[in-house]
Order: sequence, then structure tokens, then C-alpha cells
Amino acid sequence: MTVHMDQLSWVDYERRVREGAVVFLPCGATEQHGPHLPLGTDALLASAISADVAARVGGLVAPALSYGYKSQPKCGGGQHFCGTTSLDGATLSALVRDAVREFHRHGVRRLVLVLGHYENQWFVAEGIQLALRDLGPDAALEVMRLEHWDFCHEQTLTDIFPEGFPGFALEHAAVIETSLMLHFHPQLVALEKIPDDAPADFPPYDMYPTRTEWVPPSGVLSSARGSSAAKGQRLAHDIVEGIAAAVCKEFAL
Repeated sequence: MTVHMDQLSWVDYERRVREGAVVFLPCGATEQHGPHLPLGTDALLASAISADVAARVGGLVAPALSYGYKSQPKCGGGQHFCGTTSLDGATLSALVRDAVREFHRHGVRRLVLVLGHYENQWFVAEGIQLALRDLGPDAALEVMRLEHWDFCHEQTLTDIFPEGFPGFALEHAAVIETSLMLHFHPQLVALEKIPDDAPADFPPYDMYPTRTEWVPPSGVLSSARGSSAAKGQRLAHDIVEGIAAAVCKEFAL
């Protein structure tokens, strides 16, 4: 039986909702991820992780929100790359607000937003909060928001980065995302195109207009060398098991 909402008829979807299925809404972006990963990496990973978790908890995965908040130089390379296609913060919040209200209208009572794009966090949170305010205190809807990378175990990160973990912001299109893509979508990864750019070295402030010269020309903020499907499998295990445990705990499954 599929976990994907968009592969079900409305009748089968309604039945699953009435049975109490948790619905997962992946929130990604369309953004450059270097020359070796596709523009849809954030949504692809959030969707794949959501599907694995849904299979464990009897849930459903909605079609991903595939446009995100504006790419920032220090965590996504910035807006100057061809293909990066972003939303204003208010637009993203409004999109999330409408989606949450629609899932409530369907009868969904447990909703999980799985973020795969670093810059989405607070605009998605705003959309959730506005939707719940619209619905009122008797809505009987619980919403969880999470960023999937937060479920990586410290020991896993230590093993994968023996010379020191650079931080999730600088891991844009680097080892974590490349390894996860090798695990979930290996056919979309071009390992031979991983660039040799030095890692980004940003100052502790931002400038507007953006100083595009701060960003490596490839858009990769730290090296993706050493990525592997085995590392991706280990990371995916941490993430999927961690999210499943959190969902079961908070929704008393």
C-alpha cells in the first residue's frame, strides 16, 4: 500500500484520514546544490525521509512544497545562482497557512512538517501559528515541525567528520546531503562533478546587496569529498528512526 497521498483516490485518502493517519508535509526548495546534485535536493530528501517514517507509523506523505524562502549566502549559497527559485517569506508563510487549514478541513488531526531547506524554518513556523490561530482553540489539530538534520546522532557526525563537523549551515551540498542523495536517489548524483573549491569562510555579519564573492563559485559551502551511500544509509537510519520515535511519542501512537 502506498504512503503517498497523491497516488491515492480521494476515497482511499479520506478513509486513511478517518482512521487517524498522521500526514507528513515535506517542505523543500528549488535551489542550486553545486554541479553534482539536482536543484530539487531539499524536497527530494524531505519527501524520501517522510516516506520512510510514514511507512513505520502508518502515515501518509503529501506532495512536497518545492519552493522555499530565499537562499542565503551562508547556508544556501545565495540567490545569484541560476535555477534557485525562491519565495518571499510572507508568501511561504501564507502557503503553509493555507495548506495546514486544508489538511484540517480534510479531517487530519496530526500533521508533521518535515523541513529540508535551512532557510524555511521561521516562515514555516509562522504559517503554522497563523493557521492554528485561524482555526481556533477547538480545532483538535496538532502540528509538529522539524528539520530532519537535527536527528543526526552526535556519534555518527563524529565518525563521518573525524576532522571536525563544520556545522549544518556549511553542509549545503556537502557530505550529508550528497551521502543522503546517494542513499535515496543515487541516479541523480554526479560524483565526478564534485568541485574542489575551498570551503566558504564567512565573516560574522551579512551585507546587502549580497557579496557574491564570499560564496564559492560552485555554490558548495564545504567539501562533498568522501560522500558515500554507506554514510547516507547511516544518516538516514538516525534521521528516520529519530523522527518516527518523536512522532510516536508526541502523538501517542
